[in-house]
Amino acid sequence: MRKSLKFGLLLGQFVAFGAWASVGAERVPGELLVKLKGEKSAQQFFAQKGLAVSLKRQVKLSYGGLFVVKVNAGDKSLESAMNDLKNLPEVEFAEPNFIYRVGAPMTANYTPRALSINDAPNDPRFGELWGILNTGSNEPGGTSRGTSGADSNATRAWELTKGSKDVKIAIIDTGIDYNHSDLKENIWTNQAELNGKPGVDDDGNGFVDDVHGYDFANNDGDPLDGHGHGSHCAGTIAAVHDNGVGVAGVMSEATLVAVKFLSDAGSGTTEDAVRAIDYATGLNVDIMSNSWGGGGFSQALKDAITRAQDKGILFVAAAGNSSTDNDTTPHYPSSYDVSNVISVAAHTAQDSLASFSCYGRRSVHVAAPGHNILSTVKNNGYAVYSGTSMATPHVSGALGLLVAKEGRLPVAEVRERLMATSEPIRAYRRKTVSGGRLNAYNLLTNTRPTRNEPDPSLWETVRLSEKFESAHPYADGQTLSREIHVEGARFIRVKVARYDLEAGYDFMKIRNQARAEIESFSGVGTAYVTDYMEGDTAVVEFTSDSSVNKWGFLIEEVEVIR
Repeated sequence: MRKSLKFGLLLGQFVAFGAWASVGAERVPGELLVKLKGEKSAQQFFAQKGLAVSLKRQVKLSYGGLFVVKVNAGDKSLESAMNDLKNLPEVEFAEPNFIYRVGAPMTANYTPRALSINDAPNDPRFGELWGILNTGSNEPGGTSRGTSGADSNATRAWELTKGSKDVKIAIIDTGIDYNHSDLKENIWTNQAELNGKPGVDDDGNGFVDDVHGYDFANNDGDPLDGHGHGSHCAGTIAAVHDNGVGVAGVMSEATLVAVKFLSDAGSGTTEDAVRAIDYATGLNVDIMSNSWGGGGFSQALKDAITRAQDKGILFVAAAGNSSTDNDTTPHYPSSYDVSNVISVAAHTAQDSLASFSCYGRRSVHVAAPGHNILSTVKNNGYAVYSGTSMATPHVSGALGLLVAKEGRLPVAEVRERLMATSEPIRAYRRKTVSGGRLNAYNLLTNTRPTRNEPDPSLWETVRLSEKFESAHPYADGQTLSREIHVEGARFIRVKVARYDLEAGYDFMKIRNQARAEIESFSGVGTAYVTDYMEGDTAVVEFTSDSSVNKWGFLIEEVEVIR
């Protein structure tokens, strides 16, 4: 009974924060994506005797060669047919047609309040945009005081530039409400299609009537947002300033291209994601903003992102909303190892990692405001959403300001600069590669804050005179604590030889000599080195709940710098 209750609570958290398929990748039933090597007749190839698949359609791409095939019912399972195809010398890859989703946004219900900020845009709800300017008391629906200054520092960046219509940003999402009073001045307009004949590909780019972008979910030239998510992301990037309505974006001026591949229900496929990225690559946008995820590793999707990289296009992606470590459980597309991919975690107005946010010391690059974010939505509306979906456009907008100021730079250089100029904060130090949160002004000026981190070459191992461990297995309702002191140490960190705890219910906590919590962890691990603390003392605390006993923990060493 107790286990069922635990599962229900975890499932409730999963639904509430819209975790993106880190557990069991969703896929289109019975469909595979297949790429063939060289020039071949796909029709003839897939009609071969012995193949348990049939050609359904070719994916229309600028670089061709990708096909959707249907696994013949009753012949073979999807997995078996996929493995058979992979073993053929003519096949470069075969993979599921995964399903991706927007993060199900958590919406805050609250009463808007007026706030007077000197030299702010005249947009009446600017005072609620803590992600742009955090006063400590302007979080929409906030239940606790925020941390003043824990924001994107965009207002200071505006002293240098507020953006430019020359910066083209593709919102790859559910579309955009391109009629929205706070967005329409910054929406891309394809003049050839606007002034051409309906039903005709007037500019010859292979897409008919793509006036403001394209809808790959419905295969037409109208990417109007019927969901709200894409419009929310667009508003954070570039809602118009000083127009007397609504909110203001990180950029005042930009050119936003609506690239819709997620349906009005908020889902889409690998096939359509690849087509959407290829379309935006063909338009030679500067930045692609991607607040979506799911599925497993896809070579087709990675190839599309790599082609964007080759054209110098930045690919900003949400880290995911399942509270998991992307180092061990990758989240796609943010986890692709391509130099233009920038993975973004979400932080709160209180300057902590949002509880739902994925993280990764080696795979998530930076944190940005992503909790209780007010922005534009469909039907000329406004709403407050939470998610790494909301953090991503803060970074996309800041990068747009950089492009407006300096033009395009090599994508790997931009990613390194974004991380090096981030604001170093302990809360993100072991959660992101940079150990910091977005700082737009630092990014534009290439100001690189001192990290004040100890020299990694100076760590030395100290063996404990008496090891600290639980019983194996440990008991119910237990609390164990040990203060570890190393005379003369300036920095100290704990090395946990092994831990095996009931995930999410039994915990190890590491505290500094002032008894402030430095980190908490659960689950299973070996040779785990904790975050460091200044001083000569670390406190290790273990707690277990009232049932389910695992192996426990063992600590035999600490590491110090004297």
